[in-house]
Order: sequence, then C-alpha cells, then structure tokens
Amino acid sequence: MKLRDFCTKFQHSIVFVIEVILYLVCLLTFFLMFSIDNPEIIVLSRTAAVTLSTFVIMLVLLSFMYGKYDVGRRRWSQVALAVSITVIFTDLVTYLELSIMKTNEANNTTFRLENIGILFLVFIIQILAIMLISYLGELFYFWINPKEKCVIVTFDAEGAKRVAAALSSFEKKYEVTGIVPPDDPALEAAMVAADTIVLYELPVNERTRIVDFCYQNLKNIYFNPSIADILEQNSHSVIMDDISLFSTRYHMITFEERLVKRFMDIVISLVALIITSPVILISAICIKRCDGGSVFFVQKRATVHGRVFEIIKFRTMKENVENFSSTERDERITKVGKVLRKYRIDELPQFVNILKGDMSLVGPRPEMLENVEDYEKELPEFRYRLRMKAGLTGLAQIYGKYNTSSRDKLMLDLMYIENYSLIRDIQLLFQTILVLFKAEDSTEAFKTPDEE
Repeated sequence: MKLRDFCTKFQHSIVFVIEVILYLVCLLTFFLMFSIDNPEIIVLSRTAAVTLSTFVIMLVLLSFMYGKYDVGRRRWSQVALAVSITVIFTDLVTYLELSIMKTNEANNTTFRLENIGILFLVFIIQILAIMLISYLGELFYFWINPKEKCVIVTFDAEGAKRVAAALSSFEKKYEVTGIVPPDDPALEAAMVAADTIVLYELPVNERTRIVDFCYQNLKNIYFNPSIADILEQNSHSVIMDDISLFSTRYHMITFEERLVKRFMDIVISLVALIITSPVILISAICIKRCDGGSVFFVQKRATVHGRVFEIIKFRTMKENVENFSSTERDERITKVGKVLRKYRIDELPQFVNILKGDMSLVGPRPEMLENVEDYEKELPEFRYRLRMKAGLTGLAQIYGKYNTSSRDKLMLDLMYIENYSLIRDIQLLFQTILVLFKAEDSTEAFKTPDEE
C-alpha cells in the first residue's frame, strides 16, 4: 500500500494524533517551564494533581468555546488563532491556580504571582509550536485531499459571483468548475464531473430534485438555508399511527432564561465597563482632540417587538454629515474613527445600553431604522428578528461582515433565535474575542456603485 493511500485511509486517526501531540506540547511546555521554580508540579503531589486537573479541564472547556484543531475545515491561521487563545486562557487560569496553591506556610505566607517572565516565555513557545503544527497539519491534509471540484447551481447570477468568491477564498480546498442554472440540459453532466454541488437561492422543487440526484450519485452538497430549514434544525421525528412526520415548534425564550440572561448582562457589562474604562477615556480624549466635536453618537435603533431605543456609540464620522451605511473609502469617517471601527472600540459605550435594558450582550444585530424599513420591503420575514432583544454580539456580528446581505443577516439571526441557549450565549461571548483578530473582514463596508 502506498504511503498516501495509507494516510488517506487513516487520515482522521492521524489528524487526531497530531491534535493530541499539539496539546501535549502545550501542556508539557507549561509544566516543565514552571517546574524550574516549582518542582512539585512534575512529581506525585497534591499541587501537581490540582494543577494538571485545572489545565486539562480548562483546555477542554475552551476548546468547545473556540473550536478544536480542525485543519481542512478552517485555514491554518484561523486554527492557530483559535487554539492559541484557548491555550493562553488555559495558561492564565492554571497560572492563577498555581499561585493560589503556593500561598501557604511552607512557601508564600501572602499571595503573590509566580514568575511572570516564565509565563510570557511559555506563551511564546506555545504559540510558535501551535503555528508550526497547524501549518504542517494543513500541508498534510491537502497532500492527501485534492481540491474539491465545485459546481454552483443557481438562477441568481450576482449571487453566484458572491458564492464563487467565497469558495475561492479557500483556494486550497475548493475549485469552482462551473456556474450552471438548474434548467440547463448540461447540469447533470456537470454535477457528475464535480465533487461538490453548491445550491444557492433555488426554489424548493428544484432543490429537492437536485438533492435527490446528488444523494444518488454520492456528491457533497452545500445549500443556503430557508426559514423552513432553520426550523427543521430543532425538529424531532414523530410517528402518528403509521405516518412519519417531523414536529417543530417556534422557540420562545422562557421567563427563567430571560432572568438569567438579564443577570449576565448586568454583571458582565459592569465588569467590562470597569476593565475597559482606560480605553474608553483615551478614546474620548482622541475623538475630542481630533475635531473638537461631540464624543458620542446617538442613533435610533430597533430592538425586541420593534421597540425603538437610542444606541450609544463613539462618534467615528464627521459631524453634520448625511446618515447612511458606510462605504469603502468613506470620506465621512475621521482618522480616529477608522481605528475605533477597525478594533470595534466604537461599540464599547453600548455596555451602557445593556445596563439600561435596551440591549443584551448577545442577540440579533440592532439595525438602523432606515435599513429595517428597506430590508422588510425586500424580505418581509426580516421582522422576525425582533422576537428577541438586540445584542452587542451574536452570530451575525461574529460571522457576518458589515456589508453582509440582508438575507444572510436574517438567516444568521434566526439561527441564533431558534437555537437559543444560555450555553450558546456564553460560547458566542468567548468567540467575540476572535472578531478583534479579523477586524479587516468584519468591518468591511458596502461598496459604492462606482466601486462595484
């Protein structure tokens, strides 16, 4: 058996072994480096047991929050970023636990942090190891997995271009070989020659026909969801007499969930305002010194049940300019505003809105009233987003961009609403940190007609 054939047959096991090696390297780096001053953590002792347990538990929990070592599904840089944040937070918690464990009569009579220089050295070694192993893991994955030949099936020419551009951004994984309308006589031949079929904005009857063909011919399928698809995610099978059915009920947040969610909003917002107060103060001074105008920007937005509130943000545009969604190279944005937008610092005053109860930490994006009216003309279903309180972060804010289409924003928000849970909220709060590292993508603006 050839080496590539062997690796292809056992690729899941090999990738799992690489993942285990990666986490073991990170764990050993922490314990071996800190054993220089704390030899008890590498021998059988109570301190070693508690420290090891803390590290492993935090690593598992944070891997659930940020995603595991899933090379091939994400770019190696995204995998490295997610794993790095997971490991760094794990290090910090374990470091704090070790410092607490060392506070006793035999070591430190008062609490003090362990050697912080070693902690930063651990960070550096771990990040370098994560980057290297993530990169090698991606090389291995694409060595045994050639590009998937993709055919896009749609009536929507503009939509096809967007889908093709999205697939092309994963240039190692996908190769677009054709864009074919569903009524083209050459469609079946194109699908037979492809590995993956991407269905975009197709009527139900057309999509069903093509899905049946793909299933029969063992083809991978991607399709953009409709509201019915999102509802089906939470459905369960029932049998009435001898009839098989799927049962689904619309999701409404319970009183108990609202109570816990509100408690989380208040506590986390207060802590966030205290921690970010230096950034808020510096930002306010920079805005004032830039052009002498007002520090804050207040705008009417829509929240739960269509209730209108005034959102508070740092002003990033010149004063007394026309109000509409920003575009690329927008001359209305100030120099300070560009920095605040890039790193989402302009959003920090919204913690005040959360404390007031206008918004929640996690929820559908609070759209401008003008945008809501325009979107509802095109998509009457857009109002369904208003079944939950608007949020500072959420699926649309994390995975979408500023210029994401109204329909895609709607689908992301409905996915959040219909799959709501407090655990999901906590996961999204942790994942919000990743947005700061993809600032260019997440703040990408709408294009002007000339730029398009």
